[in-house]
Amino acid sequence: MSKIKTKDIVKGTIKTIDKLAIATEKTKDNINSIKERNESIEQVKEQNSTEYATNRIESGTRKVVNNAGIVRNKGNNAVKTTKNNIIKTKDKIKNIKNRLAKKKKINATKKGIKTSKQVVKNTEKVTKETVKNSQRAIKIAQETAKKTYQGIKLTVKATITTVKAIIATTKALIAAIIAGGWIAIIIVIVICLIGLLCSSVFGIFFSSENTGSIPMSSVVSDLNKELTKKITNIQNTNEYDDCKIEYNRAEWKEIIALYSVTITKGINEVDVLTIDDTKINELKKIFWQMNEVTFEIKNEPNLENLDHNMKQVLYIKVNGKTLEEMINLYHISPIQKSQLDDLLSDDYDTMWTSVIYGTPVGSPDMVQIALTQVGNVGGEPYWSWYGFKKRVGWCAIFVSWVADQAGLLDKGVLPKFASPETAVNWFKMMNQWQEKDYIAKSGDIIFFDWENDNKVDHVGIVEKVENNKVYTIEGNSTNDTCRQKNYSLNSKLIYGYGNILI
Repeated sequence: MSKIKTKDIVKGTIKTIDKLAIATEKTKDNINSIKERNESIEQVKEQNSTEYATNRIESGTRKVVNNAGIVRNKGNNAVKTTKNNIIKTKDKIKNIKNRLAKKKKINATKKGIKTSKQVVKNTEKVTKETVKNSQRAIKIAQETAKKTYQGIKLTVKATITTVKAIIATTKALIAAIIAGGWIAIIIVIVICLIGLLCSSVFGIFFSSENTGSIPMSSVVSDLNKELTKKITNIQNTNEYDDCKIEYNRAEWKEIIALYSVTITKGINEVDVLTIDDTKINELKKIFWQMNEVTFEIKNEPNLENLDHNMKQVLYIKVNGKTLEEMINLYHISPIQKSQLDDLLSDDYDTMWTSVIYGTPVGSPDMVQIALTQVGNVGGEPYWSWYGFKKRVGWCAIFVSWVADQAGLLDKGVLPKFASPETAVNWFKMMNQWQEKDYIAKSGDIIFFDWENDNKVDHVGIVEKVENNKVYTIEGNSTNDTCRQKNYSLNSKLIYGYGNILI
């Protein structure tokens, strides 16, 4: 409406100006007329008396002057009115522009708010998806982070310089987060920390994850099998009446920790997260240096058979070098020694379990976890975990260890036990016991009676049941090894089963 009124005012002003122009033309005509009349007066002067002509001239002149004054006043008023209208029109146009600018600003603000809401919504969606896809990484990171305080130590405390850099970077990041860029900053932090971890000796804690290369747990399993094969080969190529195996093997976490600091040379320039053939060969070299297998055959009195007063006994020894011996052998530097101490801290025991055996913390699948242990000789990881200082019968301890890795001990699904008989009594008390004619399922606990004297002697984990056979994973099996075995479902060796209720 304001624009229409403005147009009308302008049109009115134009009409007024046109009228003024017409009036001006008329004034000109009147002046011309006066001139003509003056000429006529001159003529009249010649024809009539001077007085008559003068009177007529004065009268005409007064009329002309009066008319000109009226026209001039009207013109001045019209111009003044036009100027006022123009000023008013400019003010109205200015007000209209201001209102339009305010409206445009409001619309832009509304649009910005709407866009911001959409950005927030999209960000929330992306964040939720990221969280969902990162649950496994978070669980692993929690194991590393829960032993640290204020985020400074973490698992990347390889050198004082690194810590100082983290502190300096953290200050800048805090300022950026306060400024509102928290999502981008968190992403940057995660990327930087992952990069820092992977390029340090602590990247070894993620070497059994699915990174596209050979997992460390697979290499460990292969070397365990090589050790078993070497022992079996000694047994198969020698004649003996009795065989005794003595284990004093090196701990896997010491072997891998030493491997980690030697290939990085203490300066964190080599990636230990991924594994290739060159790195496998280096690890094998350290493994066999730290685990020397020797054997000898001795003639000893046969106290069990008086008809044969002597017998040949095959002694097989697995002699493990200490970490101190290896430090001297490899001329480990003070920086590397500090890294070794950090890696072997008790704070990371759970992480080492994941590295060595490939067992994700809290995995509910006992069969999956047990399968990663096949090939282990001597059972040291299990009986030392239980609290024993030297080797003991470890079949029941192995089952307890697997249950612990699956999170079942904390949940009360299974008790911690070192004797098969203890486990049988618990299952019976919980009404979870099944007799030997029961068709077992994957994850059940199977018990054995070797002498058929109605006494439980051995225990394992049911892998599966197929073709009238039960397949098992057992610790402390043939040659003191963790093995996969199978039995007929109606085997007299089977004592019964315990159900696992999750």
